[in-house]
Amino acid sequence: MKRATRGRWPVRGRVGTLDRVILGRLAATDSVVLDEVMPRLSEAANHSVLWVSIAAALGATRDKWARRAALRGLASIALASAATNVVAKNLTRRVRPSGEVPPARRVSGVHTTSFPSGHAASAAAFATGVALELPGLAAPAGMLAGAVGMSRVVTGMHYPSDVLAGFAVGTAAGLLTLRWWPRRQLEPAEAARPRREAPAAPAGQGLVLVVNNGSGTATAELADLLRSELPDARIVVAQDGAELPVLLTEAADTARILGVAGGDGSVQLAAGLAVDRGLPLLVVPAGTFNHFAADLGVRSVADAIAALRAGDSVLVDVARAGKRSFVNTASTGIYVDLVRARQDYEEELGKWPAVLVALARVLRDSRPADLVVNGHRRRMWLLFAGNCRYEPRGAAPSYRPDLSDSRLDIRLIDGNKPLARVRLLAAVALGTLGRSRVYREWTASSLHVATPDGTPVLLSVDGEAVQGESSLMLRKRSERLLVYRPGEA
Repeated sequence: MKRATRGRWPVRGRVGTLDRVILGRLAATDSVVLDEVMPRLSEAANHSVLWVSIAAALGATRDKWARRAALRGLASIALASAATNVVAKNLTRRVRPSGEVPPARRVSGVHTTSFPSGHAASAAAFATGVALELPGLAAPAGMLAGAVGMSRVVTGMHYPSDVLAGFAVGTAAGLLTLRWWPRRQLEPAEAARPRREAPAAPAGQGLVLVVNNGSGTATAELADLLRSELPDARIVVAQDGAELPVLLTEAADTARILGVAGGDGSVQLAAGLAVDRGLPLLVVPAGTFNHFAADLGVRSVADAIAALRAGDSVLVDVARAGKRSFVNTASTGIYVDLVRARQDYEEELGKWPAVLVALARVLRDSRPADLVVNGHRRRMWLLFAGNCRYEPRGAAPSYRPDLSDSRLDIRLIDGNKPLARVRLLAAVALGTLGRSRVYREWTASSLHVATPDGTPVLLSVDGEAVQGESSLMLRKRSERLLVYRPGEA
């Protein structure tokens, strides 16, 4: 009977022996790093304070990709913490090491079980989330996560195998975020080549550029930088979104090249005017999200200026929702509610926190919209139309592989099915929206949308809530937009 017990978990016994050997050797090692640095690092990682602080620093840079990295890192920690503290620790109940390390290295005690290490799981989760968005930070983030994991062994809080298991859980959690929030492609989208390139303007000759100071990252310093880099251009500053349409219209009337520095809402206005006037458009990304600029491959002010100086340009599709042009998306239903709710909180909380608060409010209070789509009356949570096909299919639209495919990407979430709200939330939570019976997607050249009672269709056009006509056609404009983007190296 005793032999059977000893042989039941041979691998577990060997791992336990190796754990104790490594722990003993570390305890016998005399080192300033082990005695002073590691305990402080371990304490800094308590309750993920270290990772939250790094996320805040990334967010403070006002760089879109840094903010995405911070958000994905924090989302990864949430998944990893749930997996370790709610599930794994309650299943294993391994006792923590006792007395194996010098008292000077010990840190504040905890009452949870030992396997797996929650600190290591959070560290690996955050590092993985950051690396998925900013590959250049993969090495430093991974090294810091490894040091935090080691600190848990040095301080006697965990066995080495606890930390390795935590690393595995955290890495898996980081990768799992891709199921709900796909990573944007790094390469710019395909686009049509123009018969004649846009004019090169090394010093900004013929350019009239409007800076929207109401956008996410547009500042007076940006206008000064543009004036310095493009001395022959005329730089006009709109202090808020209210005066932007007038200033853009005046710019389009006098420019040889129209430029705009702002977010997607600003680009949408400028793109419509540029197509109307037959002007090339220079896009300087200065918003919070900059979806169009990211798909285009213009990720910075430097990218925009380089393309202008070289005259590198492409032709891209522009779509219409009734009388309004759009470069990214036009939606109605719950997304309009989300945009309006975000705007209610944005001034007080900032855009990203406002999005989260607005999402909670909308999921609680919103109701399906009653619309007539291509002649069929429907109740729906969402009707989404993308300017060109978005990827991935059956999930949150993240990027477009081609900006000139002449198609609309149509996605519909049905509100007529029994328990539609519950089924929708479950599908989103499980990452199975593409297989849900409440969800449909297809591509089309046009789509007709109307309200059954003749009231205006409420729309979100490129992230801005607007009021459309009571009956409108979603379609591509016949003319494409000539827009600057850096050429291939």
